[in-house]
Amino acid sequence: MFQTFEPVSDRSFAGKHLPLLREEMKKQGLDGFLIPHDDEYQNEYIPAYAERLMWATGFSGSAGAALILMDKAFMFTDGRYTVQVRQQADNAFFDYVDLMETPPHVWLGENAQNGWRIGYDPMLHTSANVKKLKAAADKTGFQLVAVTENPVDAAWKDQPAAPLTPVKPHDLKFAGKSSEEKRNEIAAAVAKAGADTALITAPPSIAWLFNVRGADVSRSPLPLGRALINKDGTATLFIAPEKVGNELPGFLGDDVDIRAESDVAAALDKLGKQGAKVAVDMALAPSKYVDDLKNAGASIIGMTDPCALPRAAKNETEIEGARAAHIRDGAAITIFLHWLDTQAQSGEIDEITAAQKLESIRAQSDMLRDLSFDTISGAGPNSALPHYRVSTESNIKLERGTLYLVDSGGQYPDGTTDITRTVPIGEATEEMRDRFTRVLKGHIALATMKFPAGTTGHQLDMIARKPLWDAGLDYDHGTGHGVGSFLGVHEGPQRIAKAVNTQALKPGMILSNEPGYYKEGAFGIRIENLIVVTPPKPVEGGEREMMEFETITLAPINLDLVKTDLLTDGERQWLNDYHARVRKTLGALIPAEIKDWFEKSTRAL
Repeated sequence: MFQTFEPVSDRSFAGKHLPLLREEMKKQGLDGFLIPHDDEYQNEYIPAYAERLMWATGFSGSAGAALILMDKAFMFTDGRYTVQVRQQADNAFFDYVDLMETPPHVWLGENAQNGWRIGYDPMLHTSANVKKLKAAADKTGFQLVAVTENPVDAAWKDQPAAPLTPVKPHDLKFAGKSSEEKRNEIAAAVAKAGADTALITAPPSIAWLFNVRGADVSRSPLPLGRALINKDGTATLFIAPEKVGNELPGFLGDDVDIRAESDVAAALDKLGKQGAKVAVDMALAPSKYVDDLKNAGASIIGMTDPCALPRAAKNETEIEGARAAHIRDGAAITIFLHWLDTQAQSGEIDEITAAQKLESIRAQSDMLRDLSFDTISGAGPNSALPHYRVSTESNIKLERGTLYLVDSGGQYPDGTTDITRTVPIGEATEEMRDRFTRVLKGHIALATMKFPAGTTGHQLDMIARKPLWDAGLDYDHGTGHGVGSFLGVHEGPQRIAKAVNTQALKPGMILSNEPGYYKEGAFGIRIENLIVVTPPKPVEGGEREMMEFETITLAPINLDLVKTDLLTDGERQWLNDYHARVRKTLGALIPAEIKDWFEKSTRAL
């Protein structure tokens, strides 16, 4: 099994660890220390050694920060973790702050006292973030201190070691474009920006650029490392020597120099002494790297990671791979949905058993390499926690009269999947069916959108929320995130959310379509499929070409939760057409003994 269900933290962490941390802070003359939920690579999911925020606070969510002062402490989380942070980070030690309304730099700008020494680890904060912190320091007079030793690391005596998993080639039949082609493409962008070289610090970009994959990060096939890509297409890949097998140098070729990651500092110093013009993404690169380059004499050119957009706009091979992965994955999900609709209706099955059952079905495919994230297996009130992670402490049964929400995905060499389905255990209430149908209406509205070139996900977000807004309802997460190609299940720069995002949607981008509704303490609903942006094409009688979304996730949407009188004729037709496509595409992969159930679950309304 890929997943384990023992708690990774508990409420006692703060009481045990904050005194140790404050002792180290005192040694360094600090009045406060900032702890982001970030590693040195700005990964979303981070290796065990980098779980500094969890060690200090007990909070195990994937986004947040803490400000530890000598006599008090503050936890910053967004709307996804409003309940979880209060369960895990003891309020005897922490005040809770909304991360979106008052991020740490804003809090410090409003509350820090003149003369305070606030420490930060310059490897964990980007230049863009440090710029905001410095502006706050200028406003209130506190001193921002870049530490040379992270006090969390000094206090954390049993901190795990950094991972050293092998880096492996990613076959061209899955990548669709050679590393040489990609390097030449990126080199041209670097030259156009007026730079001699670009510093690439994001592991997904490194994996994409060099057509390699790793296993340094759970649920994401990423190799941790850095790279320099020069304007002539040559490159240096910095990774730990222990990760380099015999096949990697030959696979990458003579134009890629493989060096130890510990050599990055010397390479940056050399660039500076040469007076090189270095392109850096200030929102991704550690501020220490930028400072080192400047101090050594380099000219910094601010440039968005040049790999991000071409990585996000999948080529045809990657799109075909995603379609194939979703057929394979959809069959596994469908078999699991049958199990939920039959054996799990007893009221005796629990959340962990359900998650294990789904993983065991997925694992029957010899193509499965990992899950794309830990399964969100939420029953009853736990389904109302959008990013719930079941553990042996939180595990409850799928009781009759409740809803069960399962959000899961797989990592396959040809694609990354992410799907959410909500099913009733026993009879659903009218309120549940009303809310489910409104979520479905929003899902269909987004799935059927036509939009011109230049449209952003921000502009489309409200279309998925309108049926909920009409009833005075909403949800506190984005409607869609980008998804990688055998990479991270969350990928930028594209997204569909209330928050302003200036990135226009491009053909080949894969996103999720996942509106939801959550009634705290009662139930949660989410319907999620992945969608691909299609190339522009003429609209009959129209004047401008329009792009659309192709839905690539294939699995039944629960029909017992649908109030058909709330659907328009067009919405009913979309649902019927979708289920007809599910039947046709997955039919040959569905076991004979559940075919009757499958036909019923995809019937036309």
